[in-house]
Amino acid sequence: MRKPVHIQIVLFDGFDPLDVVAPFEVLHAGGTATGGAVSVELVSAEGPREVVSGTGGMALRAAGSLDPARPGVVLLPGAAGPLGEPPGEDGEPEPGSIPVLLAATLATSLPGLLAEAVGDAAVVVAGVCGGSLIPAMAGLLEGRHATTHHLGLDLLDAAGVHAVRARVVDDGDLVTGAGVTSGLDLALYLLEREAGPRVAHAVEELFAYERRGTVWRATGPVPAAF
Repeated sequence: MRKPVHIQIVLFDGFDPLDVVAPFEVLHAGGTATGGAVSVELVSAEGPREVVSGTGGMALRAAGSLDPARPGVVLLPGAAGPLGEPPGEDGEPEPGSIPVLLAATLATSLPGLLAEAVGDAAVVVAGVCGGSLIPAMAGLLEGRHATTHHLGLDLLDAAGVHAVRARVVDDGDLVTGAGVTSGLDLALYLLEREAGPRVAHAVEELFAYERRGTVWRATGPVPAAF
């Protein structure tokens, strides 16, 4: 068995529950399959607290504080709510919309903590759906390859990120998944990468779910245009 790996899933106000629960269940099952070598917990930038999601007031409890120096994986979910329209010259963004919820994280201590995590070679930063937009909007992913929900790919581009239209993108110590249900694919890939393919396959069978798409990496020849 490879060395133990710990995953911190970060909760913030308005998070998408599916982006949290799907990876948590997969990674928790990975812990069982490895005899505890994989562990996962819910954390927040503010410490232990009840965090309300963007879906019907559903709340989850963060058990601890995000520790950006702890080796392992820091996983960011996206937000849940109305998509919202970009504000006009005299307008304001729709309250509670996904863009507003994601932007609100930038006014917390989360960007500073993520900057520490991004700068630590022993930490892998992962994002599901809009979760990859948080460090991108904080200016932490310039020049990197990443994906997000297809409606947010232009926001990655605007932040200087090489947006890739793929289910999962592996850019070394940055691993990102596309929209919503890709949290399953991302978590299974993290298990494969950190604990090995046999563990990932066992969990995949347990959940009766087959991963979709090719994990994109910036390796191999550049394909010719079709």
